[in-house]
Amino acid sequence: MSYRVRYTRAAREDLQRLFSFLVQKDLTAAKRARKAISKSINFLQDFPWSCRKASSDNPFLRELIIPFGGAGYVALFEIDNEDTVTILAMRHQREDDFF
Repeated sequence: MSYRVRYTRAAREDLQRLFSFLVQKDLTAAKRARKAISKSINFLQDFPWSCRKASSDNPFLRELIIPFGGAGYVALFEIDNEDTVTILAMRHQREDDFF
């Protein structure tokens, strides 16, 4: 079964913020980060249940760890139903948590 992955407006803004921050420092690294994020997000199409739970109260709310360099990124997402996953937010691992 393959899930459709969609993004909230806030998640798209997060991606733009993360890319803009990195592009100011190193364009090549920014392109590599974008590729790493994209590759990891593709993983959700097949295996969203394998990601860690973000909340003990909601088993459908999960986090995808995206390795990149010495830290990486975290995608907060929700499994909406049997065919859709929604990316709710993105952050760098060194930023404050989502909650």
